[in-house]
Amino acid sequence: MSKKNSTAAQNLKPGLKARHMTMIALGGSIGTGLFLASGGAIASAGPGGALLAYAAVGIMVYFLMTSLGELATYMPDSGSFETYASRFVDPSLGFAMGWNFWYNWAITIAAELSAATLIIKYWFPDSSSLLWSILFLALILGLNVLSVKGYGESEYWFAMIKIAVVIIFLVVGVLMIFGIMGGEAIGFKNFTVGDAPFHGGFFTFLGVFMAAGFSFQGTEMVGVAAGESHNPREHVPRAIRQVFWRILIFYILAILVIGLIIPYTSPNLLKSGLENIGVSPFTLVFEKAGMAFAASVMNAVILSSVLSAGNSGMYASSRVLYSLAKRGKAPKFLARLSRRGLPVNALLLTTLIGMFAFFASLFGDGVVYNWLLNASGMCGFITWLGIAVSHYRFRRAYTAQGRDLKDLPYKAKWFPFGPIFAFVLCFIVILGQNLAAFSGGQIDWYGVIVSYISIPLFLVVWLGYKWTKHTKVIPLKECDLDSPAQSND
Repeated sequence: MSKKNSTAAQNLKPGLKARHMTMIALGGSIGTGLFLASGGAIASAGPGGALLAYAAVGIMVYFLMTSLGELATYMPDSGSFETYASRFVDPSLGFAMGWNFWYNWAITIAAELSAATLIIKYWFPDSSSLLWSILFLALILGLNVLSVKGYGESEYWFAMIKIAVVIIFLVVGVLMIFGIMGGEAIGFKNFTVGDAPFHGGFFTFLGVFMAAGFSFQGTEMVGVAAGESHNPREHVPRAIRQVFWRILIFYILAILVIGLIIPYTSPNLLKSGLENIGVSPFTLVFEKAGMAFAASVMNAVILSSVLSAGNSGMYASSRVLYSLAKRGKAPKFLARLSRRGLPVNALLLTTLIGMFAFFASLFGDGVVYNWLLNASGMCGFITWLGIAVSHYRFRRAYTAQGRDLKDLPYKAKWFPFGPIFAFVLCFIVILGQNLAAFSGGQIDWYGVIVSYISIPLFLVVWLGYKWTKHTKVIPLKECDLDSPAQSND
C-alpha cells in the first residue's frame, strides 16, 4: 500500500447519526449492573437504601453528562477527556486521563469476553470457552473495523433490545404490584419486611453506592462518539437530555419495582451473578408473573449487554488511543487511518491487549488477570473526576477571556454546582472504595492494595509526564478555546 493510501484519511470521518447518538446515550450503561447487580444492592441495603444510592449516583452522572455535553458540543473530539484536560487544565493531566481511559476499556474488553463465555454455557455447557471468546472478539473487532457506522448500528440494536426488555419489565412489574398479573396485589408490603426499607450500616450503603457508580459507567461514551457525529452541536445535546429520563425510568423505577415485588430478605437476590442468571431479579419477577421462558430470554439479553459493553469499549478506547498518538502522546503509527477513516492500528493494539488479558484469566488461576481487572476498577471514577475538573476550568476560561455564554451551542445548567457536586461525590467514592479494610482492629493490606492500586498508577503516569515534559497548569486566559479539536496541538 502506498503512503498516499495509508494516510488518505487525515481525520476520522463522521458516521454517527442522531439516532445512533441517542441510543449510545440511552443504552450506554444499561447492562449487568442493572440486570444482575441491582439484586445484590437491594439485598445488602434494602429497597430504600438501594434507591437512595442509585438516585444519588444518578444525579451525579446527570451533572457529569451536562458538563460533558457543554464540552463536546463546543469542541467535538474523539480524544474527548484527554483533549479537554490537556487544553483547559494541564497537558500532563490529559496524558494521564487518556491512558487511564484506554487501559480501563481495553481490560474491560477481556472482562466482557470472560463474562460472555460464562453466559453462553447456559445453553452449551460442554463447549469450549476459548472458542467462544475468539468468536466474540472477532465479532466485536469486525463491527469496529467495517466502519464507524457499523459500531453505531450495532449499538443502536443492542440498546433497543435492552430498552425494550426494561420497558416490558416495568409494565409487567406494575401490573403485578396492583394484582392484575401474577396473583394477588403486592402493594408496598415488601417495603416493611424486617427493617426495610433501609438495611445495613454505613459501610453497606457505601458499598452499594460504589456498585451503583460502576453500573452507570459507559455513559461517557457520548463524549467520544461526538467526534464522529454528523452534527454534534445538535445530536449531543439531544442525547444528553435523554440521560435524565434514562436514569429515572431504567434505574430508579426498575429498582423500585424489584424492591416492591421481591423482599430484600430473599436469598436469591444475593445469588444473582453471571454463573446464576436464573436468579437475576428480572428473571425472578418475570417467572413470578408466570413467564416460564424468562431465564432463557434474560440470558440472551444479558449476553447482548455484555457484547455491547465490549463493542463500546473497543470503539472508545481505540479513538482515545488514536487521539493520544495524533498529539504525540503515544507511538505515531497508532495515528494512522485507513481509507475509510478508521484508526485500524489503534483498534488492533486494543484487541491484542484485550486478548492477552483474557488469556491471563485462563492461566495461573487468573491471578494476573484479577490484578489487571482490579487496577481498572476505579479508572471510570477517575475519568468522571477529570470531566468535572475540565468543565469547571473550561467555563472559567471562557468567561475569563471575555466571551458571552449565550454563544455556547449547549450550556450546562446549575454551573458551578454541577461539576463541583460531581467532583465531590466522585472523590468520596474513590476514597471510600474499601474503607471496610481499615475498620477492623487490623488493616487488610491486601484488600487496600487491590482496591486502591489505580490511584498510585494514575499519579505515576500523571506526575511522571509532568516531570519529564515540565508542563504546568494553564492560566485561564491562555486556555486554547479556538484551535480545531482534531489538530496536532
